[in-house]
Amino acid sequence: MTQGAPWKLISGFALPVFLSQLFQQLYNTIDSLIVGKVLGTNSLAAVSSSGNLIFLLTSFFIGATMGAGIVISRYFGSKEFDKVSRAVHTNVALGLASGLLLTVVGVVFTPTFLKWMKTDPAIMDEAVSYFRFYFAGAIAIVLYNTFKSIMNAVGDSRRPLYYLVFSSILNVLLDLLFVAVFHWGVWAAALATTVSQAASVVLCLIQFSKEGTVYRLELKKLGFDGPIFREILRYGIPAGVQNSVIGFANVIVQKNINSFMRTATAAYGVYSKIEGFAFLPINSFTMALTTYVGQNLGAGEYGRAKKGSRFGIFSAVILAELIGLIIWLFAPAFIGLFSSDPDVIALGTQQARIEAFFYCLLAFSHAVASVCRGAGKAVVPMGVMLAVWCVLRITYIEIAMHFIHDIKLIYWAYPITWSISSVIFLCYYLFSDWVHGFVQGSAHRPKSA
Repeated sequence: MTQGAPWKLISGFALPVFLSQLFQQLYNTIDSLIVGKVLGTNSLAAVSSSGNLIFLLTSFFIGATMGAGIVISRYFGSKEFDKVSRAVHTNVALGLASGLLLTVVGVVFTPTFLKWMKTDPAIMDEAVSYFRFYFAGAIAIVLYNTFKSIMNAVGDSRRPLYYLVFSSILNVLLDLLFVAVFHWGVWAAALATTVSQAASVVLCLIQFSKEGTVYRLELKKLGFDGPIFREILRYGIPAGVQNSVIGFANVIVQKNINSFMRTATAAYGVYSKIEGFAFLPINSFTMALTTYVGQNLGAGEYGRAKKGSRFGIFSAVILAELIGLIIWLFAPAFIGLFSSDPDVIALGTQQARIEAFFYCLLAFSHAVASVCRGAGKAVVPMGVMLAVWCVLRITYIEIAMHFIHDIKLIYWAYPITWSISSVIFLCYYLFSDWVHGFVQGSAHRPKSA
């Protein structure tokens, strides 16, 4: 990432990441699609009832792996390969510990979480069974994201794609077998996801055991390297908190959505799946930006970091607005893929047509946040998103729902908070010295500014 045209490098990195995320997004989407068509609206609502709960519980640990990716990309860019190896082994050890903790918490406390979120009693049993089977495989989810962050940090975005293609195909086949053929129930969709995710972890382990790779994993080296672990936490905790903040805010949103009963819950869950697909290209550019900026700043290539960041931000914003237009136009057809219930289609379309034109603002905020993380300024996006996407969004929704119980006010919470965060990020990007985030106390000197 430190040599060649920035736009080619970023685009070349982003394309496999996009395809990789596309297949990863298929995991829960296939669950929802098959469950909705085969088992009906109640089962679809059970799967959708707490999708944000999954994100909340997994996001902190997955965000922490982003911290390791920042560390690895920096040392890879400066060719300090011994530190790369130490960071790899520390990150995998952290992933194992985090995955075990998440599995226990998810399985034990699922009923408590679902009751707190006011899940409709009519779908409670199915929701509990689905999420317990899902969290039984949480360690595989965390480990896959750990391995993926390591490979992405050294510029390898292709192998994660290959592994996800295999596991996604496996997931579809198992979903069809377990749900459509065996009629085992909604829990079987989660089981299919768990088995498929575990398969991708096995493929990663095979790659990480090979000789000659910069990230080769050796069992005897697995553990927590003190200085490297502290550095990972320095960048990983803000990224994890940032993800958790977004997840927590969305759980509060989900709680309010659930108060409109199961058709609203199903519609919100379906729209979330569609938005997840819509933002895959943008997420790909933002992930590429973090790696690109981290490697170039690690190598002291400050001018290249600035140039690449401008291209990545611009591309993400334009793509987001084009995708938003498509979602706005075809929302009823997209929602209808998951459910034939006219109430679900109407509510999902209403949300899509309120939010889709503002995707450019969400993309801008994510792009600048990724630049900040790549520059070692992970606390900045954490602070902005904590203040705006969590505190302000929750405050707005709670006040609005207290006085006017109208679901459209919940939908509007997203464009409002995206707008505010975009203004803050624009000011930071233009007027702060983010480009020298790694320089303090370092021997690296700017090659170009």
